[in-house]
Amino acid sequence: MGRDKFQVREFKELLLSLNRVAAKNLITSKFTGDNAFELINEIIAPALESIGDMWSLGQIALSQEYMASKICEEIVEMILPAESPYRKNMPAIGITTLGDEHMLGKRIVTSYLKANGFNVYDYGDMGPDKIGMKVKDDGIEVLMASTLMLNLAFEVKKLRLIFDREGIKTKIIVGGAPFLFDRDLWKEVGADAMAVDAMESVNKIYDVLRYPNEQ
Repeated sequence: MGRDKFQVREFKELLLSLNRVAAKNLITSKFTGDNAFELINEIIAPALESIGDMWSLGQIALSQEYMASKICEEIVEMILPAESPYRKNMPAIGITTLGDEHMLGKRIVTSYLKANGFNVYDYGDMGPDKIGMKVKDDGIEVLMASTLMLNLAFEVKKLRLIFDREGIKTKIIVGGAPFLFDRDLWKEVGADAMAVDAMESVNKIYDVLRYPNEQ
């Protein structure tokens, strides 16, 4: 199909205007039954990336970025349902705030990852002890940990100790205010990588798994 800048721009404008029906219609009109990842890579992800850039430049509100991601998540679930065989090669991703009750950042990342076709297990604000059991049971390949509070950022260190003790090979990617303030904190707590925003989280997942960033 190839990336069509006009279609990306049109889809982005529909997302920013919160026109859920028109945004869904634009994608479904191009859906052939087996081109979900093509649509994700050529229209949905580029539009979300552009919206993320707008937020980072202060041109739109965080709530707009979240709603755009949420609409895209709904569209992807429609063209690429969880039981789809086309998902079989996608890594299983877990996400938690490790006890932090501030959920907006996690929600944005979750929607963004789902909009990119990832299988995401949302563990809410579950702490390190329970997370260890869950990632093992669910076969999680990468755990995303988003925190707003500094003290909870250090829970990642406890999580790493549990993973090492139990022989769990799950990679840990962190994000949130403490890691933005101190760009070396992710290394100190034993994470495998740090993502500054939802957009970067996709690339970091492929980096830590050494997968090519493509389908």
